[in-house]
Amino acid sequence: MTYTTTRRRVLQAAGLGGTMALAGCTVGTPPSNDVDTSPVQLTTAAELGEAKPVDVDRVAADPRDVPAPITRKTPATVEVELETLEVTAEVEPGVTFTYMTFNGQIPGPFIRTRVGDTVDLTIRNAEGNSMAHNVDFHACRGPGGGAEATLVAPGEEKRLQFEVTYPGAFIYHCAVANVDYHISSGMFGLILVEPEEGLPPVDHEFYLGQHELYTNGDTGQKGHHEFDFARMAMEDPTYVLMNGEKYAITPDNYAEMTVKTGETARVFYGVGGPNLFSSFHAIGSVWDEVWEQGALASDPMRYVQTTPVLPGSACVATMSFPVPGDFKLVDHALSRVARKGALAIVRAEGPENTDVFDPQE
Repeated sequence: MTYTTTRRRVLQAAGLGGTMALAGCTVGTPPSNDVDTSPVQLTTAAELGEAKPVDVDRVAADPRDVPAPITRKTPATVEVELETLEVTAEVEPGVTFTYMTFNGQIPGPFIRTRVGDTVDLTIRNAEGNSMAHNVDFHACRGPGGGAEATLVAPGEEKRLQFEVTYPGAFIYHCAVANVDYHISSGMFGLILVEPEEGLPPVDHEFYLGQHELYTNGDTGQKGHHEFDFARMAMEDPTYVLMNGEKYAITPDNYAEMTVKTGETARVFYGVGGPNLFSSFHAIGSVWDEVWEQGALASDPMRYVQTTPVLPGSACVATMSFPVPGDFKLVDHALSRVARKGALAIVRAEGPENTDVFDPQE
């Protein structure tokens, strides 16, 4: 596939990107993220090859791509197809990386089930891939969460059935040797197991996933970045990303999380890792309810400012929007926001509500 010009590249090349100005963590002009001026670069920058032609225009999963809540009252068989794809795409404009993915997106497809359902999984490893892959479901009771039964070489296909017996939001991920490399490169996603009574109704549901990317280049350095195992061993990521690309789900890029004032949203948030936990925080709001660790069988915590989400785990959180504006979802380890890309934005549109928020001039 040829290198294409996207809306994101046009906006940023024209100087229209305002993501950092929207971050809401500081007042004034933030420090540059440019490789030549940022004060947080490595001592020496690697010599990178030129950015490669991209195979796909985006790897960032659409946060709205969540199956509808389950209304049936009895178990069913849920068919799931996962294809492992190794693709070159942009982390940010001018920076390319060869990702490993489920179905060409990060995080992988959101899988929705109900307690008692049977997952009928087909996993395929695309013939053009260079490595073996598999999948470990944290919602599966069985050896390796299914990893041993689903190991596929390039060009192979396998099938697995398992019953989901407990509710919650659970990570799935590739689990071959060098599992950290595969997860860091994008191979993780969420499977939701709804309780038998279902979930409380909300107006919107969104799906986000955080992971670290370890490369031989500096953050923002133009060119093609190769994976850096030594940097991963030091747990020193080049990028910390939400949905696989720097500032992907923001008004400057894929402006896909939009609500109206007075509405509610449920956020399913998974952390693939492989190493860092997320201090998940909504700037300008709180989490009205949080099911920590995705534990839907437990009572939620209420009005939580920041909730820790461990690598290989998830949370389910709700938020409301009494006033309009941009509400930033961040990892409150804030250098990851300002420097490495960990930011998504929900935009609320509607009339002002000065009883709640009144910026006086």
